[in-house]
Amino acid sequence: MTTRDFLGKENYNISSETVSESCPSNIALIKYWGKYKDQIPANPSISYTLNHCKTNTTIEFLANEVFSVQTFLSGNEEVKFAEKIEKYFKNIEQYLPWILKGKYIIKTENTFPHSSGIASSASGFGAIAKCMMKLDETFSGKDSDEVSLQKASFLARLGSGSACRSLYSGLVVWGESDEVEGSSDLFAVKYSDDEIHSVFKDFNDWVLLIHEGVKSVSSTVGHGLMNTNPYAERRFQEARENFVPMKEILKSGDMKAFIKLVEHEALTLHAMMMMSDPAFILMKKGTLEVINKIWDFRRETELPLFFTLDAGANVHLLFPNDGSEEKIKTFIENELLQHTQKNGVVKDVMSF
Repeated sequence: MTTRDFLGKENYNISSETVSESCPSNIALIKYWGKYKDQIPANPSISYTLNHCKTNTTIEFLANEVFSVQTFLSGNEEVKFAEKIEKYFKNIEQYLPWILKGKYIIKTENTFPHSSGIASSASGFGAIAKCMMKLDETFSGKDSDEVSLQKASFLARLGSGSACRSLYSGLVVWGESDEVEGSSDLFAVKYSDDEIHSVFKDFNDWVLLIHEGVKSVSSTVGHGLMNTNPYAERRFQEARENFVPMKEILKSGDMKAFIKLVEHEALTLHAMMMMSDPAFILMKKGTLEVINKIWDFRRETELPLFFTLDAGANVHLLFPNDGSEEKIKTFIENELLQHTQKNGVVKDVMSF
C-alpha cells in the first residue's frame, strides 16, 4: 500500500464521542536508529511487543468546537504534551479530514514508571492512533478491518516511529526488507508466527532501572545525529543485512546465535551515539556492571540470559521460559538488582 491509500474522505457524520484504547510498548531486537523525512526509517527493524507495559488512553471528542487539545497524564495536566498532540493532529489531517473539527480531552496513564527505559512514546502514540481510528470508524460507519489496523500503524508512525510496531502482538517488523514479505516503510507488519520457533514465543523482559531520571539526549535528537554520523550508512546497511541471519535464527531456534545478534545490535546503537558529533555516552556505571555480570553468568552456567538496550542506561534482561528461568530470576534478584537506583525492576513477558 502507498501513502495515497490512507488519505481520508470528507463524507463524515461528525458527532461528539468518547473512545478508549490500550496499546503496549515494544522492544527492538534489530534497532531502528536514523530516519528520513516523514518518519521513514533508514533501516528495517524487528521488535517484541510487550504484554503488560501499556498505555491506557481515553479521548473525549467534542464536535464542532474550536480545535484544541487538553492532555492529562495520570490525572495531571500536561501542557507541553498537548502542544505536541496538536501538532501531530494537524500533521495527519489529510488522512482524517474531520480531525480539526472539535476539541479533545485526552486522559492517559501508563502501567509502567516514567523514564524506565520502556518506550512510552510507542505505547502512547499507538493508543492515540487506535482511538483516532475508532472515531474514524464511528463517523464513517465502517467496521474495523485489517486495512484499519494498517492505517492505525501508519498514523502511529507519524507520531513516533517505533509506535507503528506496537499495534501488533508478537514479533513485528517495520521497514522494507527483502526478507519479510509485505514489509513496508509506511507501517509495521506482524512477523509470521509460522516462521518462529517455539522457544522464541514465550519470553521474559525484565527491565532493570539503572537510571530513573530524564535521559541526557532525547530519541529525536539521537536520530538526528545519524544525519552527520560518518558511520551511519554502514550501520544502516548492517541492519538490513542482519535480517538474513535473524530470519534463519527465528526459524531454527538457534538461541546462541539469537543472543549474539541481539546484544550486538544493542551495543551498536550505543556505539553510534558515542561516535556522533556531539558524542553521548548513554550507559551508566551500573549498565556496564550488569552487562559484565550477565556475560560472566552465561559463561559459567550456559543459561540463556542476555540483554538489549534502548537509547538510555536501563537494561532489558531477556530470557525464555524454557525450564531455566527460575535459576535466572534468582541470579537477577541476588546479583543484578543491586546495580539499580532503588532496586527497581519492571517485569514483563512476550508470549503469543
